[in-house]
Amino acid sequence: MTFHCIDISDALPIIENNATIVDIRDLTSFHNSHMTNAISLTNDNVQDFIDSTAKDQPVIVCCYHGNSSKGAAEYLASQGFKAVYSLNGGFSQWSAMFPEQCETGS
Repeated sequence: MTFHCIDISDALPIIENNATIVDIRDLTSFHNSHMTNAISLTNDNVQDFIDSTAKDQPVIVCCYHGNSSKGAAEYLASQGFKAVYSLNGGFSQWSAMFPEQCETGS
């Protein structure tokens, strides 16, 4: 299995199609602000996520700028997820383009 890098404009229809958004930034950054409905994914909860999420569910991986998300997306794809995407530009670009689609807290 492999993953795909996608631009933010390409992510919107995938998100509207019930994609799961995972944010791999540190917890402080996640709590300060994150994409609406995103799940914080850490080393502590990644196995639970893998075990409890349908493998045919699209997954979009978000980090700060779109670099670290590639490794996480590759890992999730290797765990059997069928449609995994790394978000180019990461949360910094997303929040600049869509501040109304961000939330704070957990």
